[in-house]
Amino acid sequence: MQQIICMKHILYLSLILLVACNNNEVAQSNDETPPKEKQLADAIKQFPDSTILVENLAQYYRENGNYDKAISTVNNILHTDSLNARFWDVKATLHFEVGDTLSAIRAYERSIDINPQPDVIISLGVLYAQTKNPLALAMADGLIMANKAAAEKEAFFIKGLYFSNTNDKINAILFFDKCIAINYTFMEAYREKAIALYDLGKYKEALDILDKAVTLQNNFDEGYYYMGRTLEKMNKASEAIDMYQTALLYDPGYIEAKEALARLGIKN
Repeated sequence: MQQIICMKHILYLSLILLVACNNNEVAQSNDETPPKEKQLADAIKQFPDSTILVENLAQYYRENGNYDKAISTVNNILHTDSLNARFWDVKATLHFEVGDTLSAIRAYERSIDINPQPDVIISLGVLYAQTKNPLALAMADGLIMANKAAAEKEAFFIKGLYFSNTNDKINAILFFDKCIAINYTFMEAYREKAIALYDLGKYKEALDILDKAVTLQNNFDEGYYYMGRTLEKMNKASEAIDMYQTALLYDPGYIEAKEALARLGIKN
């Protein structure tokens, strides 16, 4: 009997040790740095002055949804090289993508102070317009006067956004029309014009604009989504469902389209 009890104890202790070893292996596995990240980090240690490698690491973190590490990586560079306009631009983009508009604006402003590139000015102008900052109009005028920027349609777009966000929809539509007159495939201008018309209660006109947009670019997912919203407002639920589903066909991750379908009782 005593032998049997001893054997039970031995088996019990063996089981505990086995579980402990397995847990330790799992912990070690969880703590392991992914090969790609390790490769980039090691390369940076070998070539610490390579900004391309640092940007690649930040991009790696960004692609994997680790924005804290991406921003931290960029901040480390800016701590030692605060006049690197490119990294202020990257920092602004990262902040914008996590919804930190104020930090994005500050980073874009710093980038422009160092090296005023048209694409960065456009990005900042759009954020100014979205936050109802009248500096958006000054940025737009600057783009129009700078012939080398070749950004007249973007300048008109910024003005349209500003007026739309400050509830001057009529002026907004005029500027979106100017964008489209310069470039008839400027999808964002169609979208924003349709939104302005929608806000004015001009649903038929909004639908016509969106229909033209998706005819010009049949994979314009936002066009279909806003057509769905407009049709829903016109009490055409079945047609709206078709539009939301088409938006998801081109962008399966379109959250707003999924939410709209769920609201209408359609499971995805």
